Amino acid sequence: MITINANTKISALLREHPDALEAIISLSPKFTKLRNPLLRKLMASRATIRMASKIGGCTPEDFFAKLEPLGFAIDRAASDEAEPQPAPLPEFMKQVSPDNVVELDVRPILNAGKDPFNVILKQVQTMEPRQTLKLINDFEPIPLILMLGKQGFQSYSEIVDGNTYNTYFFKAENVDLPDANALGSSDDFETKVKQFEGRTKTIDVRHLEMPLPMLTILDELDNLPADQALYVNHKRIPVFLLPELEERKFEYRAKEISEGDVKLFIFRP
Repeated sequence: MITINANTKISALLREHPDALEAIISLSPKFTKLRNPLLRKLMASRATIRMASKIGGCTPEDFFAKLEPLGFAIDRAASDEAEPQPAPLPEFMKQVSPDNVVELDVRPILNAGKDPFNVILKQVQTMEPRQTLKLINDFEPIPLILMLGKQGFQSYSEIVDGNTYNTYFFKAENVDLPDANALGSSDDFETKVKQFEGRTKTIDVRHLEMPLPMLTILDELDNLPADQALYVNHKRIPVFLLPELEERKFEYRAKEISEGDVKLFIFRP
């Protein structure tokens, strides 16, 4: 069994022992989403015990008390090391003023048991250049930071207290978000579908809540054979998925059948 400390990734705990998942979930209701394999894959690979403790409103020692009976060895000396210093204040934060800040508190949405992902993205898409989104949350939204960073947004997180994070997203003038109504459209949609006839997997993500459609698609692509394509039934053109597809060297075509019915075809060139 491995030796762990406050800087051990949650994913390492889950790989090591089958009962680690339920032990962690028992610490806080905020960890119940780890039961979803896609969310678990996204979050557990990035969060350490120290980070997860802040999200769950507990301490690394609470983690150790649950994990030690499973056979994990605890290195408390390493856990007592000073936390990494916060990143220096970026230049855009020195220019933040109330008249160019859009504030969004997603804690009521989370407390109602809902996912604020879609609300956040709609807000981002309405922002003007040089505006800053101030996102108030009870944890640091690491997946969102990574996603918007790929779109050219700068970000900065600060801890107000143990249960409140303010994360600022700055939209520079040269940030150009994809147009959901245009990006991905192509006259050769049917041509590409026919080209991969007999070598296509079809999935339907229309019933899933955000961000599960995107995570489901990426998970399918991770396991897609090189000579096959993925046909997705979606509610909309997923604009924040498209840069991720391009980064992974996939091509795509999209066709809007009607409102709430979009076909997305993804393949390797």
